[in-house]
Amino acid sequence: MNRGRIGVVDWAIAAGVAASQLIAGLSEQDAPAHLAPLGHALLVAGGLALVARRRAPIVVLATTGCCALGYQAAGFDVPVIAYLFAVYAAVRAGHRLVTVVASVLMLAVLPLAILLSSHELPVGELFSRSRDVLELAWLVAAGAAGEALRQAERRADEAERTREETARRRADEERLHIARELHDSLTHQISVIKVQAEVAVHLANKRGEEVPEAVLAIREAGREAARELRATLEALREDDPNPPRGLGDVPELVRRARAGGLDARLEVGGERADAPAVPVAVGRTAYRIVQESLTNVARHAAATSATVRIDHRPGALAIRIDDNGRATPGTAPEPGVGLLGMRERVTALGGRLSAAPRGEGGFTVEAELPVDRAP
Repeated sequence: MNRGRIGVVDWAIAAGVAASQLIAGLSEQDAPAHLAPLGHALLVAGGLALVARRRAPIVVLATTGCCALGYQAAGFDVPVIAYLFAVYAAVRAGHRLVTVVASVLMLAVLPLAILLSSHELPVGELFSRSRDVLELAWLVAAGAAGEALRQAERRADEAERTREETARRRADEERLHIARELHDSLTHQISVIKVQAEVAVHLANKRGEEVPEAVLAIREAGREAARELRATLEALREDDPNPPRGLGDVPELVRRARAGGLDARLEVGGERADAPAVPVAVGRTAYRIVQESLTNVARHAAATSATVRIDHRPGALAIRIDDNGRATPGTAPEPGVGLLGMRERVTALGGRLSAAPRGEGGFTVEAELPVDRAP
């Protein structure tokens, strides 16, 4: 049901309850004449307050309860119909404890309100009249109906959430299946084509022969196809439900490294207000390079400081990470999975990556990513 129809229904219920209470009040013969206008106003106000029962159930519960006590004190012996609706709405909204406390207070205060309207009623008749005005069975029924509907809505929401999670999981499984099929069926063939073309160009250059244009075209097409395939596989395998990390998240990486005890600093250069936005794939790769580099520094370098430098150059994004660890040219570490992963990401974008110890000590990771050819 849309919001407009809900509003119409709410107004119809509120007007119906207000009219019912007012009609019952107009037929009341024992109410003092000088209090009749006040009683009629409270009867109508208690009913019309139900319009807001979805938006502010607790406020409506308090309003209808006060109106009921008010017109009972004014001498109108009218059942508290609006209050029962308010109890139902409040319990349905999940405010069970508040509703129980409010109803107990109503049961306690209602006899006093009736006593104000008639000082001659004996105690037995006073409580009997209170019971008729606020029938306990109807009160319990209203609360039970609200709780039952609330539980039904909660179960429906859980079922919908479960369906969405199942659909998302199936979509992820299908995406990974497609990625595996592409990898198994295309990666090897494209690699063979690219390697054969590279060998043909190399042999022709070695012999001093002119390389045919067709071979050069095949080599370039193989390189481009490999880049596109790697980028596509990376996108298909991306299973993080959150938005992809990018350059905007690099400062957080540096802050976390600093919180871990590393004197990490971030330097950004070359940014201009009129510079084009960095493509998502380039930003994500830059983030992964910084992430993997800082992780390696923390785990293996025995370094105390690291500097992350990001330069926005014409047509390219340059990243450099330096540390003051113990690495030297003679103790260069074996390239691990992290470094290979960085190299694959950079190659997929048509960039270049270097990672090596510095002569004066420490390790440097440098990457340059084109921003105009990124997939």
